[in-house]
Amino acid sequence: MSGRDPFCQPRRIRRGAALTLLFTSVLVAGAATGSLSQADRKSAPDEARSTGPAGRHAAVARAAEEAMADGKSPMEAAKRAVSRSGDRWGAVYSRGEYEEFEEALDGQYTGVGLWARSERDGRVEVTKVRPGSPAATAGIHPGDLLRSVDGEKTDGRPVTEVVSLLRGDATDAPAGTTVRLGLERGGRSWTETLRRAQLSTDSVTVRELAGPVTVIKVDTFTKGSGDQVRKAVRHAPPGGVVLDLRGNSGGLVTEAVSAASAFLDGGLVATYDVEGEQRALHAEPGGDTTRPLVALVDGGTMSAAELLTGAVQDRGRALVVGSRTFGKGSVQMPSRLPDGSVAELTVGHYRTPSGRGVDGRGITPDLETDDGALQRAETVLRGLASPS
Repeated sequence: MSGRDPFCQPRRIRRGAALTLLFTSVLVAGAATGSLSQADRKSAPDEARSTGPAGRHAAVARAAEEAMADGKSPMEAAKRAVSRSGDRWGAVYSRGEYEEFEEALDGQYTGVGLWARSERDGRVEVTKVRPGSPAATAGIHPGDLLRSVDGEKTDGRPVTEVVSLLRGDATDAPAGTTVRLGLERGGRSWTETLRRAQLSTDSVTVRELAGPVTVIKVDTFTKGSGDQVRKAVRHAPPGGVVLDLRGNSGGLVTEAVSAASAFLDGGLVATYDVEGEQRALHAEPGGDTTRPLVALVDGGTMSAAELLTGAVQDRGRALVVGSRTFGKGSVQMPSRLPDGSVAELTVGHYRTPSGRGVDGRGITPDLETDDGALQRAETVLRGLASPS
């Protein structure tokens, strides 16, 4: 990684695909994975856990180089080294997985339009389905279990591998090729054959409610999403805004800061450290600082979305409604391995403007509610907009 500020400068790993530093665990095809299990972390040697960021990168690179010299898989060696390091968010991706990762953050990808995560019991659950996608057309719903892909069982496999199968990374499968899914819902099992498609992320949607209330929903922070939020605020009718960040697993930090600029007139968004060096992120001046604002969050609000939430909460710009956020406030940097795969390792953490750490803690809403959160947010907004 270059010495340039990774939040403000694009990192290019391949031509045409810009990737800035991420606060998300993995967004390949919209899949969000959790951390290593507690047992995995406890089994890491003490010396590996205590190794600093630079040492972890060097150890992973050395393991990959030695494996290649011995005629073994550098990627598998790197995975073992990352697992031993105790890095909760460290991960290794194949060349194809990482290129798809970049495409998704650029706003487009080839796939079937479903998001998934690994459950504690090793099963893979569908968490979200893109409207109009092949998965939606086939009737796949959130909560369905994905049991196999083209005959390959998914139980116990890392979700990144499952997503790679869905996309057909091993064969560079283009849009139009088919993939067979084994699914389960409520004890019923069935198979669906889907045709992969070129999809755009469309991560920002806007709708108007009575009141008037403008709901700006941000699914992930992909390229251009910050400008979309700012445009939505500029064109919103007089009234309040609900910034819906529920289920937002993160993305490009530069886009989250740009979105924060829609509601702040400059000033601090977050501080962070990279291998001990302290840095800061600032909003651009000129945002709307008077319109009533509620940020809506839940346990799926992660990383860059938590950064934005913490900024508007700490600076008194918004009331936060919902449930405690996920708690991922760590900084990963990518490095290329000898076989073209990519290792992302934790190099630091960020804090909100008031100095709060988020990693492992999450953000507690000002008003905690699980059921009817959007309706509660509307009620709060109307109260904020009422004359005193």
